[in-house]
Amino acid sequence: MAEESVFRTAIGFLDKLGVYDIILPFLLVFTLVFAILEKTKILGVEKVKDQEYTKKNINAMVAFVTAFLVIASTQLVAVINSVMANVVLLLVLSICFLMLVGSFYSDKEFSLENSPKWVKFLMVFMFIGIILIFLNALDWLETVFGAVFLLFTSLDAEWAATTLFLLIIIGFIWYVTHEPKRASKPEEGKK
Repeated sequence: MAEESVFRTAIGFLDKLGVYDIILPFLLVFTLVFAILEKTKILGVEKVKDQEYTKKNINAMVAFVTAFLVIASTQLVAVINSVMANVVLLLVLSICFLMLVGSFYSDKEFSLENSPKWVKFLMVFMFIGIILIFLNALDWLETVFGAVFLLFTSLDAEWAATTLFLLIIIGFIWYVTHEPKRASKPEEGKK
């Protein structure tokens, strides 16, 4: 059996202290509420020598009490921990996408308008690939494919073939009848 690392032991110790269940949610709620109260000035301002200052002491007290009320509820803390984990996952997803998109560009400013169509296609393909990777990591991909597989296995072959045929026909009709966007030409005679 492998020995635990010092860092893993330290994180376990912080978990036993309640850093992740009490301190971090408290700091998050306090910071967000205080920042909103400071920005909106909803509790008023004080005038000192023609300068307006927010009532920091009242804003801090309201944020402090709100944060304590939130950490008193274990359900709210669980929701905050779950939401923050998903937000961080989404942030990592967006950074991965930006790194992959950046591999097609030099140090110039990013713009999709001047990009060739194959670059746009690859970016969409990479974005879908990243989504599939993260869905697989969360075990959601198995659930989605399981539902689709169950749907198609519960239908008999005639229904599946008819549905596929109708989808192909609808796609072909849309492809033939849609009008491509035309680039606007500058009006002649105007200088």
